Amino acid sequence: MRIMMKKILTLIIAVIFMSNIICVFKIYAVDQNEIIAKSAILIDKVTGRVLWEKNSDEKMAMASTTKIMTCIVALEYGASDQIIAVSRKAEIAPKVKLYIKEGENYSLEDLLYALMLESSNDVAVAVAEGVGGSVEEFCDMMTKKAKEIGALNTTFKTPNGLDADGHYTTAYDLALITKYALENSEFNKIINTPAYHFSDTNKKRSFAVDNKNAFLNMYKGANGVKTGYTGDAGYCFVGSVKQDDMELIVVLLACGWPNNRTYRWRDTIALMDYGFKNYSYKTILKDKTIVTKLDNIRFAKKDTVEGLLSQDVKILLRENEKVDVIYNIFPIEEAPIIKDANIGKAMIYIDNQLYTTVDIKAANKVERITYEYCCNYVWKLFVY
Repeated sequence: MRIMMKKILTLIIAVIFMSNIICVFKIYAVDQNEIIAKSAILIDKVTGRVLWEKNSDEKMAMASTTKIMTCIVALEYGASDQIIAVSRKAEIAPKVKLYIKEGENYSLEDLLYALMLESSNDVAVAVAEGVGGSVEEFCDMMTKKAKEIGALNTTFKTPNGLDADGHYTTAYDLALITKYALENSEFNKIINTPAYHFSDTNKKRSFAVDNKNAFLNMYKGANGVKTGYTGDAGYCFVGSVKQDDMELIVVLLACGWPNNRTYRWRDTIALMDYGFKNYSYKTILKDKTIVTKLDNIRFAKKDTVEGLLSQDVKILLRENEKVDVIYNIFPIEEAPIIKDANIGKAMIYIDNQLYTTVDIKAANKVERITYEYCCNYVWKLFVY
């Protein structure tokens, strides 16, 4: 009996030990096999540059990471003091839920904290109906917003992320959506709130919601964003971290199923470590820098024009990445040329692949000579 108890105790200790290893074990992602998630991506939040990816264009279920878009659409199309009436449809939504009841009323602001901190499915339905008129109309608004952001392979059929036919995204699209959402100060405030208390408008029921994003306490500079799980989606996570001038976003889809809840923390830490260890910002181009000069412009009062870069370009780069800039100047032979007109493109390549282009603008205007100008010019030759 003692031997059997000793074996059981040893097994329990081993399981605990292995669980802790999964939580804290750090790797520097190089090979896709080192990341457990079926689909994953790491991007620079500032520029949107993809730093690492695995099957990031594969359409997949997204679970409650859906609520990132639910929240941002509600913030943009609703008012914080808008009163949301709870319907029967919202009341009977599946768990996880706040257990709001038909006929109750809440402010939209309060419900958005329950949506993002507790991931309440009934709240998502109430918000969708209150802001969009119906769940279907609100999901259409979410899909339309996704297309506007550039998330072209995303379609929403539910506001809470529960599995449904035609409800999908990609890791890349979800990263774009998150990048967009993080520009909203109210969204940032909500997702970084540890706990929140509120009541219905009649003060009959009170609620306390706690932030379920454990990653906020796992990584220095963590500032978001959303967890998720369904049977089709598996464990999902979208995380963001800001350290000094760098802010990175990680998206993980299908990162294990029960009993592998901690895999998403392992993958997120691995990718964040990889990004912060291997990348730094480098200034490639500076705004207003003169990069070209066009001479001998025909029919011009002044036959030269200088070309200026139209913006700064800073890129998050690895040490061994090669950057080339090629200036493509448009063939302009005759006046007039308007000040700030586009006269060319600066084409930036990283390791021989086009990364982005920057407009080159005319620093000065070049006026075309007229009959009157010619007459005055000849007159001056004779007079002076």
